[in-house]
Amino acid sequence: MYSPQILDHFEHPRNPGEIADPDATAQLENPACGDILKLTLTISDGRISHIRFRAKGCVAAMACASAITELVQGRTLQEARELRREELIAAVGGLPEASTHASHLAMDALASVLRQIKA
Repeated sequence: MYSPQILDHFEHPRNPGEIADPDATAQLENPACGDILKLTLTISDGRISHIRFRAKGCVAAMACASAITELVQGRTLQEARELRREELIAAVGGLPEASTHASHLAMDALASVLRQIKA
């Protein structure tokens, strides 16, 4: 049902936790399923220098949260803003139709946290 990449991100999440003094924080919840995703990040020289996540939810939600941190860490703010949901889905090896909500939550949380940065 889940790709090897989803299971790898779920079993070995990248960048879990929270940054103590972040430049931006966003927490979103999917009211339909109850998944919650919180992103914290720091910016250095116009790039995302550190990004961490805390998530509560299904396997796909945890995997998408982990993958999105890998995809944007080190990118410029503009590059992060240009990330497409298809790139996230490809990074986790695809999502079952019933789990596409996880990619939307991750992308919405990223957009929300990036809106807080004035650059």
